[in-house]
Amino acid sequence: MTKQHTSVALITGASQGLGLATAEALIQRGWTLIISARNAARLRAAQKQLAVYGKVFAISGDVRDEIHLLQFPELLERESLTLDLIINNASTLGASPQPALLGYDIESIHQIYHTNVIAPLSLLQKVHPFLSDGASIINISSDAAVGVYEGWGGYGASKAALDHWTAILGKEQPQWHIYAFDPGDMRTAMHQAAFPDEDISDRPLPEEIAVPTLLELIRCLPQNGRYVAGQWPTETPGVISPVQSMTLLK
Repeated sequence: MTKQHTSVALITGASQGLGLATAEALIQRGWTLIISARNAARLRAAQKQLAVYGKVFAISGDVRDEIHLLQFPELLERESLTLDLIINNASTLGASPQPALLGYDIESIHQIYHTNVIAPLSLLQKVHPFLSDGASIINISSDAAVGVYEGWGGYGASKAALDHWTAILGKEQPQWHIYAFDPGDMRTAMHQAAFPDEDISDRPLPEEIAVPTLLELIRCLPQNGRYVAGQWPTETPGVISPVQSMTLLK
């Protein structure tokens, strides 16, 4: 009897927010998970929460640390795992509240670009030999990558750079499904940090719009490109149309 393949996903920044909500949705659907985050205690708590539903490996560390990133191919080889999905979700906002560019500490800019732009590519360089045929790579973007907002020059420019190399990778590696995904405004710790004095209770939780759209993206696998939560690509290249988020939950 042929052993049935179990889909495997690697999600960075998976101890809270969008990363954790996506991890929970996938493992409830039978996926095996590899999750990571900087805070070891929070990641361990997430692993315990997720392990109720299935198999989950957890590796704590900073994605800027090359030694940490090397732990992923080591795990994949040791466990004889093939990756079907990578979600580069780990990200840093930078300074809060967001400063103007001419007053932005340059060391902070270095950290933003390393975390949001360089680290996702470095991870892919290390684990791509373990990607399955037709695997999906999803880089979490932001509306700040395309919108011009005062005070968002550090974070927004880093996400624009992430979008651009994602698009180039999609041209270079057409055998994989490669997307930049904008989850929109969400009620998360990062969003609160971006607006420290603002009540964000009216923003949707990640599982309300962003996660259902991500699941549909993973299920239907449209052409490589940039997609936005709450919108869905039609069969016509480059065209998107609104969808009801609850429909995607079914």
